[in-house]
Amino acid sequence: MRQVTRRHALLTFGALTLAAACSTAEEKPTAAAKGAAMEGYGVGKTFKAPQQLTFPILHNIHPAYPVKDDWLFWSELAKRTNVKLQTTLIPFSDYDQKKGLLISAGQAPLIVPKMYPGQEVPYIASGVLLPVSDYVEQMPHFMDKVTKWQLQGDLDTLRQNDGKYYVLPGLHEKVWSDYSFAVRTDILQELGLQAPKTWDDFHAMLKAMKEKYPDEYPFSDRWGIPTPGGAFLQQLGNAYGTNAGWNFANGRPVFWDDAAQKFIFTGTMPQYKQVVEYAAALVKEGLMDPESFTQKDDAANAKFTSGKSFVISSNAQSLVNDYRKGLAENNPKATVVKIPVPVGPMGETRTGLRTENGIVLMAKAKDDPNFAALLQFVDWLFYSDEGQLFAKWGVEGVTYTKDASGKITPAKDVDMVGLNPGAPKHLQKDFGFGNGVFAYGGTTALLQSTFSEEELEFQNVMNARQNRPLPPPAPLDELEQEQATLWETPLKDHVQQNTLNFILGKRDLAEWDAYAKELEGKNLAAYVDLINKAHVRFKEKHG
Repeated sequence: MRQVTRRHALLTFGALTLAAACSTAEEKPTAAAKGAAMEGYGVGKTFKAPQQLTFPILHNIHPAYPVKDDWLFWSELAKRTNVKLQTTLIPFSDYDQKKGLLISAGQAPLIVPKMYPGQEVPYIASGVLLPVSDYVEQMPHFMDKVTKWQLQGDLDTLRQNDGKYYVLPGLHEKVWSDYSFAVRTDILQELGLQAPKTWDDFHAMLKAMKEKYPDEYPFSDRWGIPTPGGAFLQQLGNAYGTNAGWNFANGRPVFWDDAAQKFIFTGTMPQYKQVVEYAAALVKEGLMDPESFTQKDDAANAKFTSGKSFVISSNAQSLVNDYRKGLAENNPKATVVKIPVPVGPMGETRTGLRTENGIVLMAKAKDDPNFAALLQFVDWLFYSDEGQLFAKWGVEGVTYTKDASGKITPAKDVDMVGLNPGAPKHLQKDFGFGNGVFAYGGTTALLQSTFSEEELEFQNVMNARQNRPLPPPAPLDELEQEQATLWETPLKDHVQQNTLNFILGKRDLAEWDAYAKELEGKNLAAYVDLINKAHVRFKEKHG
């Protein structure tokens, strides 16, 4: 008998209706139905339902670790909590699209993971999502971390016009920096250079590499699809005090001016122009491959690992799995490190939230007789120290060991992110732990338990930097959101298109003022005014 009930055939989405009934009256939250809730559940307690329960959940099929029925995760979860998960499986590449279709049609399972803040907004007016902030008082581990880590400000960024939030995000104890740049340190040694500490140093390093290897582009980047320069421009934008790259593409095109206490349009900020000028200079001087903004990751990785480039955007996983592995095959003498993000005009600061993607619950969950148990289960698995350790590492003595100091080590026959290379089993592929559907957030110690000593050194440098203030909430009502979308799309498209053209030299930077005028003709002022009015209204109503 299988431990997990799953649908083996993927859903056919063509039959789904996209219309969801709109809620015309605001419903007041009610206490969760007691059902099979655990008596005496609280902080430090393991949730275990008094009777066997099954909860439906959406789950992606990750190409690196496809879902297996015999994962230890499923059977051990059922053993500990008396809960089985009925999974609706969706291919990783289609997850966001098909997740949206299911939610719109009101046919999504009760638990929907991998919801990035902002993705929930289109579904709020229809009433298909649970305003989960009404029920978090019944989630003691969640509330304990919010209080202990002072996360109210981070949660406020999720609040909508009604003052509620609909996403239960992953909660981190501290801001986590992962993305930076991988640099060939053997080339630095050859040139007598140190790793760059500032963006001026970064430019000088590339220039020295170009002088030594005039036929190569020293910097050929990845992660340019679908957002040209996504990772690179994000880091550069943070250093100059604006949003660029991924930060621009994935959010609103406005930036909070703390001095003026209002939002301003990002794409016309002097700081945004400085970002564009810096990147354009790298391309013009032949220091950065112009294909960086449009090439596929595989092409960028191949250039780096074959020695055609010496610098590329990186995170901890790519450093080990992509670059070091590739260089070992092509050039065993090559060495590479992930450098701390270079410092710019903003100094030793960084931006970031302590929340990440999380889960939404469907509104129909509140009508389930076991709703209170569902809240307790989600609270334990996603927010308790015990549940987070279980989801990330598995079963002590089987998949990991822990010494007297609390340090976690993979079991001798288990590998995880290269910590135990050559081991015959893999924590994610063979056991289902470390699965991005369930494992995120937690204490800094848990986060860093998968880090190498080298990565810990990187984190120590980044953690010493001061976190910049978060922007205040400015949620829109339904009609405003519709209007904002009509204005926002052409504004963002124009900024991104011209950003790329300026950087690649297809448009002269002398035309910056003309570009700004073009944006004014696309309702820039009206859009920014709408956002600022929403901010003032929210502040007056909710404080």
